[in-house]
This record gives sequence, C-alpha cells and structure tokens, in this order.
Amino acid sequence: MEKTFPMTKEGLDKLKAELENLKLVKRPEVIDRIKVARSYGDLSENSEYEAAKDEQAFIEGRISTVETMIRYAEIVDNAKIAKDEVALGKNVTFVEVGETDEESYQIVGTAEADPFTGKISNESPIARVLIGKKVGDIVNVPLPVGEMTVKIVKVD
Repeated sequence: MEKTFPMTKEGLDKLKAELENLKLVKRPEVIDRIKVARSYGDLSENSEYEAAKDEQAFIEGRISTVETMIRYAEIVDNAKIAKDEVALGKNVTFVEVGETDEESYQIVGTAEADPFTGKISNESPIARVLIGKKVGDIVNVPLPVGEMTVKIVKVD
C-alpha cells in the first residue's frame, strides 16, 4: 500500500497550483535557459548550462514529488470530530502551565507543514501528543531536552 498524504482541502489546492506553475512556467523557463546556454558553445566549461541543468533536475524532481502527494492525498474530514477536539486541519491554541503567552498552530499533514506560518505537521512530537485532546486538557509535550506542560485553551 502506498503512503497517503493527509492534508486539508486548502493544502491540496495549493499543491495543485504549485504543480501547474512548475509545469507551465518553471519548466519552460529552464528549457529556454538550457537552449540559450547551449548556443554559447563548449558545454564542458559552460557554468550557465550546468546551473540550468541542475535547476531542471530540481524542477523535475519537485514535479514528481508533488504529483505523488496529489495522487495519494487524503483530505481530512473533521465533521465527525468534536468541535473542541484537536485534530488534523484544526487550529489549536495552548499556554504553557505557569505562563501567560498563548501559542497557536494549525495541525496539517507533512506536505503542508510550514512552522514559519504556524502550520505544524501531524507527525511532529507536539502535534502527536495534542491530537485527540480537548480544550481544558493538560498535556506533557516532549522537547529535545525534557518536556513542557501545556493547557489547551482553544480549538477551532
């Protein structure tokens, strides 16, 4: 059985848009750059040609990866999950016990994860312990050194 890629509908749409951009914009651009670089002659010392070929390899690899993620995408359906229960696709807000600063994250599949925009993977240590918990629950979150205790204050 192939690995599935759990994700939100928005995440799937974003991947489809990326794939379209890679195929219709990036791929033709790099092919043109290769053609131009070839016209300069000797390919053995042509750094522009090598750079374009490297970029082409990256783009083709990314296209393959994105196509696989789309093919095996599994859209999460939270209709059967309680409104106050942490689950994939939901936003969770928690506070470290004894502190006042709240932290909020959206739990998404690995294909969508981007910690810099507040989206954490469902496979991350923090998401793993939060999934299935509810508002008001106190949870121990493993850290690289020790652990922290958090209270879930909001799920939406």
